Amino acid sequence: MQLNKGMFKFLKDLDKNNNREWFAKNKDTYTIHHEAAKAFFQSIRNELDKTDMIEKHRTYRIYRDVRFSKNKTPYNPRFAGGYVRATAQLRGGYYIQLMPGNSLFAGGFFSPNPADTKRIRKEFEIDDSEIRKIMKNKKFKDTFGGLQGNEVKTSPRGFDIEHKAIDLIKKKQFYFEKTWTDQEVFSPEFFSEVMHSFKTIRPFFNYMSDVLTTNLNGESLLEF
Repeated sequence: MQLNKGMFKFLKDLDKNNNREWFAKNKDTYTIHHEAAKAFFQSIRNELDKTDMIEKHRTYRIYRDVRFSKNKTPYNPRFAGGYVRATAQLRGGYYIQLMPGNSLFAGGFFSPNPADTKRIRKEFEIDDSEIRKIMKNKKFKDTFGGLQGNEVKTSPRGFDIEHKAIDLIKKKQFYFEKTWTDQEVFSPEFFSEVMHSFKTIRPFFNYMSDVLTTNLNGESLLEF
């Protein structure tokens, strides 16, 4: 499935005219590109379902929630989709954004709860060799680079600042990103490139799912 360049022309125009009057006049154009984006995200879901278990997916609204934001423009000039894995056994979420100059894929754990964050940190403290092996894999590293996410300034409470895995332990989020140029987004190979990112990150998801469904002794926490 190939996207139409008109999608980014609309988003660029929206970015320059981010007001309700302009949007109302161009609502029909928005609807065309919104439906194309939804179809693209659904195609990703269809392909993902062949190799993964997705609990739900969504296309994010273009309308910005301005109640608690300093940015009061009413629209977010991008199309984006999110995918949640079947979270009892398979943890993690995927995100894809189509935006002029800022198109990207992200996968991982963006807002882990305190219990999951502590469990992940304890795993890194006990043995960071497996996550390092995943991150050092050539295909993985070439696709994503390093681990992303906000982190604490020094070390989390109860963890040694001098620990050899402190660079991982300090993280409050655990995810990887892949960006694309506008030219890449509208190439015939883009859908395949997107699915390559989804598939390449799976070893990380498999590892984290195993961590988050076992205790520190490696015993399963799942009830069957």
